[in-house]
Parts: sequence; C-alpha cells; structure tokens
Amino acid sequence: MKLISHGKDIQNDIPTQVDNNIDTGTEQPSFPERLLVIIDSRALDRQCLAQSIVSHKADMRVLAFGSIEEWRRQRHLHPPLSSILLNVGGRKIVDPVVAEEIRKLASEFEPVPVIVLADTDELAQIMKALEYGAKGYIPSSVSIDVCIEAIDLAVAGGTFVPASSVFAMRRLLESGNAVARPLAGMFTARQAEVVEALRRGKANKIIAYELNLRESTVKVHIRNIMKKVKATNRTEVAYKINDLFPSDPATDGTNWSDH
Repeated sequence: MKLISHGKDIQNDIPTQVDNNIDTGTEQPSFPERLLVIIDSRALDRQCLAQSIVSHKADMRVLAFGSIEEWRRQRHLHPPLSSILLNVGGRKIVDPVVAEEIRKLASEFEPVPVIVLADTDELAQIMKALEYGAKGYIPSSVSIDVCIEAIDLAVAGGTFVPASSVFAMRRLLESGNAVARPLAGMFTARQAEVVEALRRGKANKIIAYELNLRESTVKVHIRNIMKKVKATNRTEVAYKINDLFPSDPATDGTNWSDH
C-alpha cells in the first residue's frame, strides 16, 4: 500500500510514500496494484484523505494531486488508473467550471470511473454529477469506510449514491403533491409501486415479498420501467424520473437534502 502526494502549493514538495511491503529477505507475492488518484486543490484536505484511505485499504495505491494537469505530467511514472476521486468540496456541481471538469475527466479517462466527493447531499446536485458522467457521488458526511466501499463499487462497475437521495425521492412520491403526478400517466399502478420500492433501495426479493409478486415478475416490471425511461440501471431510473418533474430544484431554491 502506497501513498504519494503532489502539489505545487507546498514549497520544496517531496513525495511522501508509505509502503507496507517490508523486505524480509524472502520474495514477496506479487498482486495487481489498484491505483486511486485523488484530485483536490486543497493540499491539507487531499493529503489527509489520502492518508486515511491508505490506512484502511491494504490493496490500493493512492496518489494525491492538486489538479488533473499535475496528474497528466506524472502519469507515465505510475501504473494504470483504477479510479479517480474528485473532491469538489463546497462547490456546486452545476457550477460551469465544476460541471466541465467532471465531463472532461469522465470522457478522457473512460472507462476509469470518476467519483465525486462533495460537502452536500442535495439530490439535485447528485443527479447532475451522474448526468455529467460521474460513476458515484460521496457526501463528505459519510465515514471513511463507506467512502472506500463506494470507490470499490465504482471500480466493480456499480454506481454509489447516498441513501439520503433515495429517501428524499420517496418523500416526494409520498407527499401526493404535483411533483408526483407525472408518474400516473407514465406507469401502471403496479409499476409505480415498483418505482417507489426502487427509490427506497429495496432488493428484488423484498419488493416481491411486499407486493406479493414473484421475483421474476418484479424483474419484468423493472425491465419495462427501464425501457419506458430509457435507463440502463436503477440509479438512472431515479434520474430519468426526476427529469419528468415540472420544476428544477437546482434553480427554484428547493432543498432536497436529507437532514
């Protein structure tokens, strides 16, 4: 496990390396090395985060840079990327600079997953990050263990979103206000029940049990829902349905965060 930190803002910056492979005189087994690159303009934040991940994750190498340009200059010295963690801090995802940064990272390094770390768990911000190409969204309120699990999920091909976003969407559906009405014209009553269960993050078996359906029937409903909204996974279903809402919470001042 190794940690290397780079940054122009540190005078005479010397890369710091933490290596748990101690030379005992015997040949050590060779394992594929997974590489995580952290991009964060704040030196202390990126170094602390990198050190925390290193101390909790034995099979991951961590590099911390102040910008993607710094990483480009150094990338030839390191093994291929496994994932990129972009820490935007308190900046808004809808900020044009942030939005373009996510888009460029996702496009340039595809299929390497880009995961966004941010100080907010507002649903509108999460959905925008996924729209711009992020493969996960981690609010800074989570523990380091959850952060690492989210990175692992993205590397494995999944998409991590905080539970608070799912609960926020559930509350909108249950509130009975105008926001939920577009669903009635798009889905059957049973499909709408499955959509709500998906937003709660429930597994197929649980959905089948609660709705008194066969699990195979639940899978059929999910496939039909995905076709209707042209989605490829459950997370995208939530985003697509969000597009049907008559107002945009990113612009009308509505706070969708789960507090």
